[in-house]
Formats: sequence, structure tokens, C-alpha cells
Amino acid sequence: MNMRKITWIAWRCSLAGILVGLVGGCSRPVREPQVAVEMPDSFSTTGSAPLPQQWWRTLEDEELHALIEQAITNSFTLQTAWDRLAQAHAVARQTDATLSPQADLQAGASRIRREDDMGTSYSSLYFVGVAAGYEVDLWSRLGSAQKAAWLDVQVSREALDAAAITLSATIANTWYQLAEAKAVCHIAREQIETNKKVLDIVTVRFRKGLASAADVLRQRQLVTSTEATLISAQETVAILQYALSVLIGEAPESRWEENVIEFPELPALPDLGVPSELLQRRPDIRQAYRRVQAADQRLAVAIADQYPRLSISAGAEMSSVSMRDLLDDWLANLAANAVQPLFDAGRRKAEVQRQRALVRESIHTWSQAILEALREVETALFQERQQTQLLENLDAQLRLARQTYERNEQSFLKGQVDYIRVLESLQSLQRLELNVVTAQRTLVTRRIDLYRSIAGPCDLPAPALAQIDSLMQPTQNSENTVQAD
Repeated sequence: MNMRKITWIAWRCSLAGILVGLVGGCSRPVREPQVAVEMPDSFSTTGSAPLPQQWWRTLEDEELHALIEQAITNSFTLQTAWDRLAQAHAVARQTDATLSPQADLQAGASRIRREDDMGTSYSSLYFVGVAAGYEVDLWSRLGSAQKAAWLDVQVSREALDAAAITLSATIANTWYQLAEAKAVCHIAREQIETNKKVLDIVTVRFRKGLASAADVLRQRQLVTSTEATLISAQETVAILQYALSVLIGEAPESRWEENVIEFPELPALPDLGVPSELLQRRPDIRQAYRRVQAADQRLAVAIADQYPRLSISAGAEMSSVSMRDLLDDWLANLAANAVQPLFDAGRRKAEVQRQRALVRESIHTWSQAILEALREVETALFQERQQTQLLENLDAQLRLARQTYERNEQSFLKGQVDYIRVLESLQSLQRLELNVVTAQRTLVTRRIDLYRSIAGPCDLPAPALAQIDSLMQPTQNSENTVQAD
């Protein structure tokens, strides 16, 4: 029966706080910032192909798809972003708690010794208490802080999606850079064989007195130069494999040494939609948008902090010199306290000014993000068009250079032209062979840039959160890890 009294007292105190809180102000609504950027009606060009959430599937490269899927699961960069999202969730739940009454249970015992003429005596005092408190949100200070915290959760979620897009694009670019480096290795080996055959021919002609020693030296130099190209390309292959391993969450290794990687046949341009759709699709723009709203809510918190605060406290305490009679002797109290800021040397006013500046800053940052997004789309579209034309031009140059070299080679063998003309045509041909490979990779990069500039969230699966005990192991002398100086 006495325990029921305690429960009833605590419930009554909490209910009082809740009832008073109902007369307080409501949270400030989340306002919609207005776009300060004049949005164009359309992009300079567009396509008709649909763009899936997983944009890399349009390249139809199963190995690349497997790499990105592995990275989404294993990348520590994304796991870090998930951890930040979990932190933001926890902070938001903490702000939720500020809108509810708080209650604490206290209990204790003390023993008192007394000395008098009768001798020494001892007495005991036992007490149990319940204390509850609640702040009435008169000016929406707590409610605005709560909304700001949950907007921060959305900011963290958008940051996670933006990180996933960046990671997938980085993996795709690294993958095709590796394709380029491996192609350069293949071409360099073929060029070395060709240059050695020409060196043999020039050497034979030198021995017959049909070529000079300088011709032999020039051809040897070309062989050596081509070997240097192969060495550099092999280094690039190794470095890119190490980078790719780390991107997918593995230790650096050369696991793609034997893989044959080919450049994809680019699909038709995707349907870009209207430019205003970027505001709803791109995670980085949505992230900046939510930051504007969160800053606006924190401005409301700073404004409300200048006004009085009303808090309700209630408690019940029972004390007795006997444990048996403890619950029969109790006292309850209910109190309200109002606090009005009187003098703070302008601190709260300065905080309001600071928060206003933060709102303006976040709006300008959001506007700049919109402009940058439009620039990235238009740049990617223009560069892909130009790169397509450049690749066609290089292909034409390569055909002409191959024809020129073949004719000069035949004329040289017939003694109709000197070696210098053969050397010049051979060097031109081999430079163009390497330039075409680089141009092919650059064209793929331009398309990846376009996908990255228009991509939206790719529906990431939430990972299982790692247990701290599995990540932290005690040292052999853990008790002596921290020592006093």
C-alpha cells in the first residue's frame, strides 16, 4: 500500500508538469527557403535513356558492378558516414527527452552518534525521495531545438548518399584508369617489338654501308624510350590496383593483374529532366537545403533564449528513524519557477545576430551548391561532346599515320627515302596509338562525370552496426596502460 503511495505521488508530479506544458507554445514550423538562383528552363542537351538509381549499371560492366557493390558493403568511408548518422539520431533522441518530464529516485541512510551525560547513543535516519522536473516550452525554444536536431539527421543522411555517389564514381574512374594503364602496357610491348625489328633492319643496312651510325643510335634511343613508357605504365597499373583495393575496403594487392579490362560502349545520353529537378535529386543540394532549415530553427532557439523560462518541479520525500515506518511518513511538494534574463552584457543578443548570419551563410552556400551543380552538368555535357569529336579526329589521324609509316617503311627498304622520315612517321604513329587510348578513357570519364552530376540516392542497405567489444581488444597490460606522471 505504501509503495502505491510513492507511485501515485510521482505520477501526480509528472502529470502536473505535462498539463502545464500543454499551455506552452508550439514548435516553430520548418520554413521553406526560397531559391535565389534563376533556374534555366532546360539543359543545353538531353537524352531519352532512363537513369537507374545504380547509375553504373548503364555501363554494362559486371566486374565494375561487383566492385561497387562490395565497396557499398565494406568501405570504411561509408561505414564512417553511417556512424555519423547514428550519432545524429542519438542527439535527436536526446533533444526529444528535453520535452518530457524528468524524474529521479533518491534513497539513503545515515547514522548519527551522540555523546552526553548518559553516555554514547546512536540513531539512524532513512529516507526515500522522488523528484520530477519539467520546463514549459513557452517560446518554442525546446521544440525548435528538437526540429533542428532531426533536420541534422536528414543532413547526415544526405551526406551519406553523397558519399556513396562519390565513392562509386571514384571506383569507376579508377577502374577505367586501370584499363587505360593496362592498354598502354600492351601497346608499349608491341611498340618495343616493332622498334626492335626496325633496329635490326637499320643495323643490317649500317653494316652494308646504307645507313649511318647516327641512324642506329636514334633507333636504339627509341627502343629505350618505349621501354621507359612500359615501365611507367606498369607502375601505374600497380598503384591503381592498390588504390582500388582500398576503395572496396581491402588491403592493397594486385588482384587484377591478369584481368583484361575493356572500355565500355557508352549508352545513349540519359534523360536529364529539367534543371529544377536537380534540387530534389542531388543529395549534396538537399543536404545544403536541410542545413538552411536547421539553421533557421537554431535562430528560433536563440531568439527564445532571450525570454523568460518557466519550469515546474515536484517531489515527494519520506524519512523515518525506522525502516518499518519509513513509508508512513512522507511529504510532497509542487513548485513553479520563472527565470527572466536580466543582464548578460549583450550575450544573448549577439547570439541571435550570429544565428542570423549562419542562416544567411547557409542560404548562400545552398545557392552556390545549386550553381555548381548546374555547372557540373553543363560541363560534363560539353566535354563529352568535345571528347567524342576529339576521339574521332584522333582515330582519323591514327589511320593516316599508319598509312604514312607503312609507305615510308617500304620506300626505306627500297632505298627511296632516308631513315629520318621512317623514324618521324614511326614516332608519330606510336604517339597517336597512346593518345587514342587516353582519349577513350577520357570519354568514359566524361560520361561518369555526367552520371555523378545528376545521380540521386542509390538506396543503400543499412549495415549491421559493429559491436565495440569486437573492435576493441584489451592489451596485455591493460591495467597499466594509463599511468600517472
